Amino acid sequence: MQLFVNDLTVIDFSYLCPKRGIVGESWIVDVLLDGALNDQSMVLDFGIVKKQIKAIIDDAVDHKLLLPSQAKGLHVTTSESRQGHEFVDFYSERANYFLQSPKQAFAQIDCVEISIEDVTKHLIEVIKKQLPSNVTGLELTLRPEIIESEYYHYTHGLKKHDGNCQRIAHGHRSKIQLFRNDERCSALEAMWCQRWQDIYIASIEDEVSIEQVELSEQAKAELDDNYRFFAYQAPQGQFDIAVSTNVLEVVDVDSTVELLADFIGRQLKQQSPQDNFKVIAYEGVAKGAIAYV
Repeated sequence: MQLFVNDLTVIDFSYLCPKRGIVGESWIVDVLLDGALNDQSMVLDFGIVKKQIKAIIDDAVDHKLLLPSQAKGLHVTTSESRQGHEFVDFYSERANYFLQSPKQAFAQIDCVEISIEDVTKHLIEVIKKQLPSNVTGLELTLRPEIIESEYYHYTHGLKKHDGNCQRIAHGHRSKIQLFRNDERCSALEAMWCQRWQDIYIASIEDEVSIEQVELSEQAKAELDDNYRFFAYQAPQGQFDIAVSTNVLEVVDVDSTVELLADFIGRQLKQQSPQDNFKVIAYEGVAKGAIAYV
């Protein structure tokens, strides 16, 4: 007997890519279970599937930075000054990134380069350990949203968030809809999606000096004027990152989707003061904010 749940959840995360650097991503998750009926005449209660399996997936990869553990450009070390924290140094063709975060903000995936197949394999191994004995098979489908229009990949962190959004390097794959004087403008959408393609979005409020940022000794030896530094203390711990300026957008607000929508609108209004704009900014799949400027 088989039991399925489509659109079980959406995982929003970022991953390290040898070519693209840090990439924000959003994948929809479908699940299919094989097994014998239990004493309730079910393979597994839908409530358990929706809550327990979703929770396992969220804990494993959601709002984390996924690390390809076999990548040559990756170096992970334990912080000696902060218990439960790690340094991550990553070298890619596009840019280099240096981070310090609580260990729970990272997920190591056994691969050279992050792919849907490798993340699926990782999740199946994690979930199977926690399934009841009557469930003998598990199939996961991870898939990006089908987007007919323009979209971008961004990574950020929200220090004021009580949940996992506080992690300094998690992200989303998001579409955007922009209207100038009530008419949708695909040219503006394309411009913003190119501007924010594989971007790291940081708040100016979180910027610190090179002397203040906490990074590995290896990272400190690499730092120069091509980097800017951001750090904050959040409920889960201390978060620090150094980002190359060529993959960075620094905004004058927190990077919530509400304020990012307003930021885009203000930028458009500054360029065309005589026009009115409507910004529909998405944060991953099927959620977002609308700003009118």
